[in-house]
Amino acid sequence: MTITASLALNFGMLVFLTAVALALARWRHLFPVAMLTGLFSLLSASLFTVLSAPDVALTEAAVGAGITTVLFLATFGLTRAREKPVEPSRRLIGLAVTVITGAILIYASLDMPHFGSPDTPVQQHPLRDKYLVDSQHEIHIPNTVTAVLGSYRGYDTLGEVAVVFTAGMGALMLLGRGRRGRRGRKRTKE
Repeated sequence: MTITASLALNFGMLVFLTAVALALARWRHLFPVAMLTGLFSLLSASLFTVLSAPDVALTEAAVGAGITTVLFLATFGLTRAREKPVEPSRRLIGLAVTVITGAILIYASLDMPHFGSPDTPVQQHPLRDKYLVDSQHEIHIPNTVTAVLGSYRGYDTLGEVAVVFTAGMGALMLLGRGRRGRRGRKRTKE
């Protein structure tokens, strides 16, 4: 078995993603956690790019590495720099909720059709050939998902971007209002 450069790159990124995730779980200072979260999103976007999904990569880079990191950093002005220690009893509750949720998700996935099975409803749909075959000739974009999102559903994708932008701006405005409120109270005390 020969290892191609693409496979080695994918494996390397997966190892690096795992290392960043483990580092995220260990840190208690919030600034490095925000930076590592941005790094994780950037690595995920890079992996999506290598896997020929530029639309998902762009969304991950904009929302995960961009807006989310900015919101985390803006929130630091309103919070402490270090995470409050968690009581051991609360850790067990969190672990129990995580295990139960994971078990429910695994149980729900047992009802799903097998991956790549030709008799699934999506494989039998009449528009399947149009999107998989005709989009290559109509749009000349090699990735079918990108072709559908960027061309056939362009206005819908534009609407989703507007919603994400509006949500980010609203969150930044709310964070700014809390900071101005504190400044106003300090001025009135003087």
